[in-house]
Amino acid sequence: MIKVTTEAKTRIAGLMQDDGYDIATDYVRVGVKSGGCSGLSYDLHFDKSQAEDDKVFEDNDVRLIVDKRSFLYLIGTTLEYSGGLNGKGFVFNNPNAQRTCGCGESFSL
Repeated sequence: MIKVTTEAKTRIAGLMQDDGYDIATDYVRVGVKSGGCSGLSYDLHFDKSQAEDDKVFEDNDVRLIVDKRSFLYLIGTTLEYSGGLNGKGFVFNNPNAQRTCGCGESFSL
């Protein structure tokens, strides 16, 4: 399961609307891919459909889809949004990550 904070939901809803997506019917696709300074990096984008092997979650009225491979890396993750002085953006609070890079966009297990 992936959790979504209220701040992240608000930002997602605005971005989805700007890009022609509807938070009530479309999805936020969360994934993991090879790359980044720690070995793995997060992938986040909008999608209108799900694949057969996707896991589907809903938290805080945000519909999330995760591919089967990425799911194992993301169990228990909370998607947050930070708008502070040290930078703006989505932050993945992943309890499975043993090491993260300084920017928070990549991790290793």
